[in-house]
Amino acid sequence: QVQLVESGGGLVQAGGSLRLSCAASARTFSNSAMGWFRQAPGKEREFVAAISWSGLSTRYADSVKGRFTISRDNPKNTVYLQMNSLKPEDTAVYYCAQSSHTWGTAEEVRETDYRGWYDYWGQGTQVTVSS
Repeated sequence: QVQLVESGGGLVQAGGSLRLSCAASARTFSNSAMGWFRQAPGKEREFVAAISWSGLSTRYADSVKGRFTISRDNPKNTVYLQMNSLKPEDTAVYYCAQSSHTWGTAEEVRETDYRGWYDYWGQGTQVTVSS
């Protein structure tokens, strides 16, 4: 079955950068849209970013737009989240998610921020941003 393993989290000062990686074990990775979500203590898991199967389409939450960049390397079965200009409010556990959808059509974009659109989740990696 699909397994996702996140890495790259840690402690960073405000304004710093981190690069998260998510390694997938599934052979279907290259046909799957991928997403990043985050969850802070006492809060619901929220959408951060998504990328289509091809990597040609991306979407970001307003809170991270312009600061975070999602990318993927299909031959390596890996998706990345480059996080720049980090803020204390970015502190959360970050989760990688894989969808059974490809995000190959324009209308699918409206579903990419919905947790139920994703079928597999990693264990999460902690990102802590100090002020």
